[in-house]
Amino acid sequence: MTNLLIIKPSSLGDIVHGLQVAASLKAQRPEIRIAWIVRDIFEALVRTCEIVDHTYIFQRSEGVRGFFKLMREVRQTNFDYVFDMQGLLRTGLMTWQARAGRKVGRSDAREGATFFYQQKVPLPPGAPCHAIDILLQFCPVLGAEPALRGELHFREAADLNLGFVEGRRGQKPILIFPDSRRVEKRWNGFRQLTDLLLRDGSGRKVIWAGNNLFSYRDKAPEEQFLNLTGNTSLVSLAALIRRAEWVICNDSGPLHLAAALGVKTLGLFGPTDPRLFGPYPLNSPTNHVVQAPVGDLRLLTARDVYARFARLDAISHGQTPPGSGPPWPRRVPS
Repeated sequence: MTNLLIIKPSSLGDIVHGLQVAASLKAQRPEIRIAWIVRDIFEALVRTCEIVDHTYIFQRSEGVRGFFKLMREVRQTNFDYVFDMQGLLRTGLMTWQARAGRKVGRSDAREGATFFYQQKVPLPPGAPCHAIDILLQFCPVLGAEPALRGELHFREAADLNLGFVEGRRGQKPILIFPDSRRVEKRWNGFRQLTDLLLRDGSGRKVIWAGNNLFSYRDKAPEEQFLNLTGNTSLVSLAALIRRAEWVICNDSGPLHLAAALGVKTLGLFGPTDPRLFGPYPLNSPTNHVVQAPVGDLRLLTARDVYARFARLDAISHGQTPPGSGPPWPRRVPS
């Protein structure tokens, strides 16, 4: 058995990328036992992931005292490898403090973190490099191919009941996450987009979700619209996403989790480059993005996003997209 410690405390999207790479390692090297250092606010997602055997919780709010408390716990185990997938000073110090035969980090690490590594994995050839392609370079250290293998699976609580998310006749909903950690990555057109989706005649339910509370100005029947913002836990996040037909959101963690679970995605990108941070793999028929004009989400209209969604949705159902060929069977909202 090979004991591996992965250090990837944050953020949600970065953790999802790391979990995908860890799943590939586990699929190719089933004997690997994976432990993970994660921030307390993201611990539930890592803990419920089936490929992670143990989690160490980093309480960032506790400062230096919390750091040394964490490392005392980590140092109780002798690992064969430590992979610092974050590449910052804090995680470099965690790598240094951990007991391991081999300490490996990113060659593009910042803040002097490379000082604490015995080995640095190279960047993938060519540019630009997607965030997952960079992390996949850790795989050859353990004799695995630098490609995604296997699938992500998350344990669901025995008492979890998400039957209420279904629409009429058991239709899968359209799931929208209107928030993003960075303000400049947050599109403000989700209310108008929701108006269009609720009036397009498809009858599908629209659900808003996320940690922070967002209000929808119109009152819609519960069978058509459900607002779960401010009431979405990481324990149920994967299960909620898995029950959706589409996930529409900003460049954020839920977008990457949806892509990892094979759910159809439409990501809205402003200042960030989808070639580097888009839903992976970029060429998947289920992963799509809309890039705002000149990278400014304020210039992206709800009607433009809806038009792109309607076209992709029609194609995914084997229908003729609007504006090409015979009349499209769905009513386009006015």
